[in-house]
Amino acid sequence: MDKIMHVLKQSVNLNLSEALKNASSDIKEILLKALNNEKISVKEAYILMEATVEDLPSILLVANLLKNRFKDKKISFSKKVFIPLTNLCRNACKYCGFRKNPSDPNSGFLSPNQVLEIAKQGEKAGCNEALFTLGEKPEEKYSEAKNQLKKLGYSTTIEYLWDMCKLVLEKTRLLPHTNPGILTMDELKFLREVNVSMGLMLENVSERLCWKGGPHEFSPGKNPKLRLKTIMDAGKLKIAFTTGILLGIGETEKEIIDSLNILRKIHENYGHIQEIIIQPFKAKKGTLMENHPEPSLKKLLQTIAVARIFLGRMNLQVPPNLTKQYLEVLPYSGINDWGGVSPVTLDYINPEESWPKIVELKNVTENCGFILKERLPIYPEYVSQKPEFIPESLKNLVFEKVDEEGYVKNGKV
Repeated sequence: MDKIMHVLKQSVNLNLSEALKNASSDIKEILLKALNNEKISVKEAYILMEATVEDLPSILLVANLLKNRFKDKKISFSKKVFIPLTNLCRNACKYCGFRKNPSDPNSGFLSPNQVLEIAKQGEKAGCNEALFTLGEKPEEKYSEAKNQLKKLGYSTTIEYLWDMCKLVLEKTRLLPHTNPGILTMDELKFLREVNVSMGLMLENVSERLCWKGGPHEFSPGKNPKLRLKTIMDAGKLKIAFTTGILLGIGETEKEIIDSLNILRKIHENYGHIQEIIIQPFKAKKGTLMENHPEPSLKKLLQTIAVARIFLGRMNLQVPPNLTKQYLEVLPYSGINDWGGVSPVTLDYINPEESWPKIVELKNVTENCGFILKERLPIYPEYVSQKPEFIPESLKNLVFEKVDEEGYVKNGKV
């Protein structure tokens, strides 16, 4: 780690001519192409991902230069409250600590009163985002989930989710953003009415990770073909959409680039992918992957930097609670967003990883020479330049909250 920190400091202190002079010839050629705003090929991205630590300072410097060119000196975040609607799930990912079996006394659905209580706590704390996170369609696997939904007056999780999003909209000024798993076109259309944006991690395009022994062996909803269909259908419906990759679950460097490439292609077709998350795997006690190694700092920095060079203007996010030990260097890697940060609730997906305080995030960001800006769960450019992505019923609330650039008006950071 010390060596990589030294490499990063090198990249910050190098000027462009020094960086390119120190780069190997094939890396230099690719970086010059990127600096000329030319599209990087998949093959060239493979080369960057396989680069040695000696070439990393040059790659990081160019990624940071491109980030500043495309996004100025801004790094954004969304102030959110986390609403874990249900921890029952038909999938059983080997790294997941959120999912519970029906036999667990802590499993089940939040009641409407619990949902509203969490939302009101968030509103009181100045949040603008209500993040609904939930297991995927548990009623398709468990009769217990079906029975719990029936007691609540619903036949599906999606129906209940819609009403809870609507409840939050009616009783607070929070804007829902939902991550419900794979969805049909009709379900996406249904949920669009009550969500300002939605999300689904691709995680990885490799079907190999779903094979026997892989992290998604017992997770039918993690089939990348199904997830890609949901992401594409969201584009057809003009839903501002968050997606990303999970780093360190057994994928190869080539599979990382293949995953980013297919997301780039989808965005070129539909223009709806508002951000791509580079999320590092975190080993959790009690899971089947509790002893699986977490990605190194080199892999994390290199993936972010190559993603910036390969994806160009697209928004890149890294969750700050999963990278706390690296916060002081990540702003130089090519990111332009910290994602959602909650001053109220845990990250129920990673409860052992507490959120940094927003003032801490502000200090880290500014110490690196950047400006921290608060955004809504829908990105500023979609508010200011693509209003057709905002559901009609939510436009008034969205526009009341933002300035002319699409950031939160008078956002106190």
